[in-house]
Amino acid sequence: MRFVLTQLLMLFLWSFGTVAQSQTPVFAPVGANDVDKESLIYEKRALVIFADSEKDPNFINQVESLAEDPGALNDRDVLVILDATPSPPSAWRQLLHPNGFSLVIFDKDGTRALRKPLPWSVREISHAIDKFSSRRNELLERHPAGR
Repeated sequence: MRFVLTQLLMLFLWSFGTVAQSQTPVFAPVGANDVDKESLIYEKRALVIFADSEKDPNFINQVESLAEDPGALNDRDVLVILDATPSPPSAWRQLLHPNGFSLVIFDKDGTRALRKPLPWSVREISHAIDKFSSRRNELLERHPAGR
């Protein structure tokens, strides 16, 4: 699993360049065993992508789709977490009990906000996050004239 994540990360870093070379945010997913839910509370929104194998077409399509617009995810404080290894089960897998491919979004307060059985585009994910009350509050804090 680490090898696959490393290869995916290297592919996306190569295709998008580094932050030093351009202002485009770099797509940098993390493995499910590398981050726990408690460390993200009030800091990041977790976007957890599950599959039974890294060769799952839905998993591949989802990761490629997310890499197309990392800026939108970065603007919404989203951390992408990949889990394509059913055994041994990660803490995320034990918490959510996914069956095959699954996309789960957690809000900053640690609550599960959305679960989907098929891949979603960055646009769909961003639109869903923009409906969260925490996201609306963030936007009002950044742009108080909208009150």
